[in-house]
Amino acid sequence: MERPSRRRRDIRIRRTETRLSPDQSRVVLRPLGFGRDEDYAKIIRRVLALPEEDVQRVLDQVLEEFSSRHRRFEERLLARSRHLQRFLPPAGDLSQARKLLIGSYFMFEYSAESAALFNPSILPHPDQSGLPEGSLRFLLSLRSTGEGHVSSISFRSGVINARNGIAVDPPSRFVAEPELVENPVYQKDLFWRKLAEMGSAGAWVERVKGRLADVFTLAELNGRIREVLDETAPGRRFEEDPGASALWLLAKSNYEIQFPPGQDLSERIIFPVIPIQSNGIEDVRLVAHQDAEGKTAYYGTYTAYDGRNVLPQLFETEDFQRFKFSTLNGPGVQNKGMALFPRRIDGLFAMLSRQDGENIFLMFSDNAHFWNESRLLLSPVHPWEFLKMGNCGSPIETEAGWLVLSHGVGPMRKYCLGAFLLDLKDPSKVIGRLQEPLLSPEGPEREGYVPNVLYTCGALARNGQLILPYGMSDRVSGFALLPLKDILAAMDKDPR
Repeated sequence: MERPSRRRRDIRIRRTETRLSPDQSRVVLRPLGFGRDEDYAKIIRRVLALPEEDVQRVLDQVLEEFSSRHRRFEERLLARSRHLQRFLPPAGDLSQARKLLIGSYFMFEYSAESAALFNPSILPHPDQSGLPEGSLRFLLSLRSTGEGHVSSISFRSGVINARNGIAVDPPSRFVAEPELVENPVYQKDLFWRKLAEMGSAGAWVERVKGRLADVFTLAELNGRIREVLDETAPGRRFEEDPGASALWLLAKSNYEIQFPPGQDLSERIIFPVIPIQSNGIEDVRLVAHQDAEGKTAYYGTYTAYDGRNVLPQLFETEDFQRFKFSTLNGPGVQNKGMALFPRRIDGLFAMLSRQDGENIFLMFSDNAHFWNESRLLLSPVHPWEFLKMGNCGSPIETEAGWLVLSHGVGPMRKYCLGAFLLDLKDPSKVIGRLQEPLLSPEGPEREGYVPNVLYTCGALARNGQLILPYGMSDRVSGFALLPLKDILAAMDKDPR
């Protein structure tokens, strides 16, 4: 058994019995797609050839087996059949039952958390109404991993009572994806700045820009691109023109999603939408970011993964119902683990990052979407972090400084949590650092999909305690409570 050092024994750690475990019975209804039009047409022809009595018989079986497992099941099937309209005969020629049955052949159930529910990030819930005195409602984002090792974003809520007892609200048995906003809105200045970062500026795209208002929609962008294409290359398709394809790719990579009003938080799940996310949206680091007027916007930095490439990206929301997903730009946008500070510093956004996969860097920017320069902040110096290190969520503001949780990878690829302290006014100054791990995987925490890993994407400070949710070996999540004064007292004040 590992024997803790003097500094580690000084930190009183209380691991709670609360566990968030994957539940394979919570399934989400997803569209089933094929690579070729011929495959869609072939299946639909078979359904169209069925006699009406067989259509009703097969549909009745589908409804009996699946309708109780999803909200608005028939509505979802009809919507799916509408998506396939180009393969269908005129709508008046089809019965409602046949439309429903066609939709059912192009949907499937997906168990989003069949493999794991881990790497949580926590912040105060936007709604603190109706609580006993001294209690705090919290919101968690989690990384759900299912079939094909595809990662999505799921959510939970709960309450921390006045004595720091933690209760997670029971999740709903239902899970549902949001609707993709059909006609999102773009800011022209921001859009063209991103386009320039991509190296796609030029006379052709400037002609399109000149025909757009300062704020424009996806439909308006489509129309202006088509106008310029018709003038410069009649008959050419978007994908055949470099300028048109660059504009369209950027527009589709910056998108919005919307959950229904009143939907339970635990029923919301966010799956990959664009190609760079195709294998997962990983390790969201949430932050409640306050502007100079005190208004709060919620940001989430995450890692998009397509099976080969990783790219840090961003979403923002005001209510966790409508989300705007955005590309990040600039040479600082590399690797994993970008985490925003919860407020501007000297008028600039501040971000922790890890461009080289090994060290922690600090970046500043006048715009949350663009990150150009980075400076080295911290490198591995202790044996338990020799392989690599990174941040574990957004910095936490304390009177002593910015408290940052980190992870270190040491012998046998063991992941431990550490912590360091940055100067409040000048976070480029490291003023404290733990020599030993703050938390290491122990006992059952070591067993899972990826053994010997303890990881978090964000904690919060409350009533002198650090409330720390953490993932255990890429399998389940739990909570620990640690006194802030113990952590700060254990810091080495000469952290070289």
